[in-house]
Amino acid sequence: MRNYIRIAAPATIANLVCGFDILGLALEEPMDIMELERTDDPGLVIRHTDEYALPLSPEENVAGAALLALLQELQEPIGLQLTTTKHIKPGSGLGSSAASAAGAVVAANRLLGNPFPTPDLIRFAMNGEKVACGVKHADNITPCILGGITLIRAIHPLDIVPLEAPPLHVSVVHPQIEVRTSDARQILRKEVSLKQAIRQWGNIAGLIAGFLQKDYRLISRSLEDVIIEPVRSILIPGFAEVKSRCLEAGALGGGISGSGPSVFMLHETQTQAESTAAIMRDVYNRIGIDHKTYVTRVNTDGVKELP
Repeated sequence: MRNYIRIAAPATIANLVCGFDILGLALEEPMDIMELERTDDPGLVIRHTDEYALPLSPEENVAGAALLALLQELQEPIGLQLTTTKHIKPGSGLGSSAASAAGAVVAANRLLGNPFPTPDLIRFAMNGEKVACGVKHADNITPCILGGITLIRAIHPLDIVPLEAPPLHVSVVHPQIEVRTSDARQILRKEVSLKQAIRQWGNIAGLIAGFLQKDYRLISRSLEDVIIEPVRSILIPGFAEVKSRCLEAGALGGGISGSGPSVFMLHETQTQAESTAAIMRDVYNRIGIDHKTYVTRVNTDGVKELP
């Protein structure tokens, strides 16, 4: 067994507009940096070198809860110290909690000689998501670990389907406001009409078919959400203008990243992504909200080890 490992855990976009809780993709940036080392005393110590003042108690910490789930299934007690430098802001809608949980369990598994298969790592990491928002969901966890685009067909039992897709460039704007995932879930409607459900099912199927067939036009037509976005978008100032202007500028489509407030757009080329990122900056500069933008691509590696 090794004594030290350093990894990078990518940001992720969950839902992909119409695939609430079942679709997600990994981004090449931003990434959290995590260091995990073995210690002489059994147990788990959490440290942070960032500004976010996240809990240090393992039971209350997203990464800590995921690691505790992993440690409970080991046959012997060990000691670990996890040090995290977060570049994915909590509450951004870019899978900050998933990066912490997934990065921690992948790092631990590699440090310990890979005793657990990937489905177990996803299962452990979902305990971190429960700490973050009260619900075990895998649409950020799975692409973070596996990379690329993933379909979570079911979580009981876990059934993950990696999806091939054509090259996709992504522009993201993160308005510097916080939308808590738990709050964004509470405002969702408990029932939807059959007409809406049928349209949503068609969009999900069309989006997956578009990825597999590498059909950009089908991808574009299918990036529509008639259930979640109309409700959640009211929490994000400037959302409607950003989306309409980016679509006019040639984006394939996009919407709320996870529960927000980040907004993303998918494109065929980097030039298009840079163009819509400029639109995003213009909108938020004009309405006076601090923001950060990214022009990136789909990350096909997932959590990766660093020198």
